[in-house]
Amino acid sequence: MSGAQAWGFTDDRGAELGAASVPRRVIAYVRAGAALCDLGVTPVAVYGSGHDGEVLDPAKEGGLRGAGVTYLGPGGALDEGRLRELRPDVIVDVTYDGKSPYALDEAVADRIGVPLVALSVGNELALPAILDRFGALAVSLGAAPAGSSAGLRAAEDALREAAAANGSAVLALSGAGPDQVHLARPHAWPELARLAELGVRLVDPGPGPGANWLTGDWGRAAELRPGLVLFDSRAHATAPDAALSGVRSMPWNPETPPSPAAYARFFRDLAAALAP
Repeated sequence: MSGAQAWGFTDDRGAELGAASVPRRVIAYVRAGAALCDLGVTPVAVYGSGHDGEVLDPAKEGGLRGAGVTYLGPGGALDEGRLRELRPDVIVDVTYDGKSPYALDEAVADRIGVPLVALSVGNELALPAILDRFGALAVSLGAAPAGSSAGLRAAEDALREAAAANGSAVLALSGAGPDQVHLARPHAWPELARLAELGVRLVDPGPGPGANWLTGDWGRAAELRPGLVLFDSRAHATAPDAALSGVRSMPWNPETPPSPAAYARFFRDLAAALAP
């Protein structure tokens, strides 16, 4: 950060961003915005991805609706005039490949003259590192997160204890209609990898195409004999098929806000689901 800049931040693409004053008006991709809201930075507005519609997905909203944050619709269809009217100081997105923002074309930010921060949520970082990066951004924007890490540690302890007492096989999946389901590869998802570190026995769907998911039918999911299914609860996904009607299940948001509070809730819910 130069002497002429009051704010500077290097994002997870290595882009060095700066401004003459600390950004106060934040517009963010909904996942990033929900995390920042948990961390003490309330966005003026959020936008969705290509999976999202014109209404904010309840599974992804976190505390945004309660905070009165405006939802602008999918990032690919944003009205740039509306974006300018909101007078953002910074835009915050996520990146899965460490190169490009996920939900908004960077050219949009360039055209309105606003820095765009992209933070990694891909598997090149472990979950604790992802949480640290969002915390660092929030602090740079003026927040002072406090107390949330203790809650996360307590939730992890509860999950570790529940997993040790219950060796159920856990399968994470995303329904894609009556004939198709995407089965998550645990190592490809930072939060699933963290579950494994905490002792949860996650099911790997086995060899086949797809880095993050193995796509098959619901019969394939049943063949894996899970004791508990984590099903994608986002609006575009479908609930578990009748093939898994006898299997316990709980919702899983693959885009959980990267904040200690959000992951503490998820870990506590999973610990309760694993309890006898």
